[in-house]
Amino acid sequence: MHLTRIDASAVLAIYEQPFPELAFAAITAHRASFDPLAIQRSTLLSVKTGGCSEDCGYCAQSARRETHVRPEPLAQLDEVVAAARAAKAEGATRFCMGAAWRGVKDGPAFERVLAMVREVNALGMESCVTLGALQPHQAQALRDAGLQYYNHNLDTSRAYYPQVVSTHAYDDRLQTLERARAAGLKLCCGGIVGMGESRNDRVALIAELAAMESPPESVPVNLLVPIEGTPLAERATFDPIELVRTVATLRIVLPSSHIRLAAGRSEMSAELQTLCFLLGANSIFSGDRLLTTENAALDSDAALFAALGMHAETGSESR
Repeated sequence: MHLTRIDASAVLAIYEQPFPELAFAAITAHRASFDPLAIQRSTLLSVKTGGCSEDCGYCAQSARRETHVRPEPLAQLDEVVAAARAAKAEGATRFCMGAAWRGVKDGPAFERVLAMVREVNALGMESCVTLGALQPHQAQALRDAGLQYYNHNLDTSRAYYPQVVSTHAYDDRLQTLERARAAGLKLCCGGIVGMGESRNDRVALIAELAAMESPPESVPVNLLVPIEGTPLAERATFDPIELVRTVATLRIVLPSSHIRLAAGRSEMSAELQTLCFLLGANSIFSGDRLLTTENAALDSDAALFAALGMHAETGSESR
């Protein structure tokens, strides 16, 4: 299914259908494209933490906020390679590196990131980076270094975005995604739920992803982790059924994309995660931390997968 920008109403109809019907459609779509027993595992490392110029309301890394995060310099190459080796040993097939930048600047720091990409690829892992805004030549340099995935989330709907971020525009995000795609990179692009957005905002985000000429291969679904010092620190707990409906609708509308349970998974019960896996989520971040927030423990993941009879997707199964 490929939707146009005017088809948010069609996405809403999918999202709001009776739950048994939604579940059946999501399970059917999932089984048509993926092994329902396999979960792709990625590991995310912050290679440049804090000091970001932007004012994203959910993020502890903004220099405009007083949070627990303190700025750190760009990680050394050997540190990143060691972390990637450890992630591979723990079963991750993709290694993601995040830098708290508004955008990439040419120079030694970017050259070091390119070296990180090459070294991760040399380990036989898929590589992914999230560096903020990209210029076309930078996207091409990343591709030439062997990068497979570029992460740049849309976060929420176009209408709600100004309530979350004021220092850049929604179209800036889309432009970076277009530049990454034009360079031949695969896209990792999703959003955050629980920021105070409406159901219609979640639906509009899904429709926006589906309307891309080539929808993202990976779609992270982040559950807001309220962080002291950020504008969204006091947001109410998000309805878990809305999370499941979001995952299921994504699976139906984007049947060939990996749907990843990302930030906030440590706050999800085993039962909630199980329901998400059943209805289409087939990827997770593994490891103790996601940038600046806690993540579900590796032993907890192993126990859950064993109880469900599920297994980690191998590199050969990854798309």
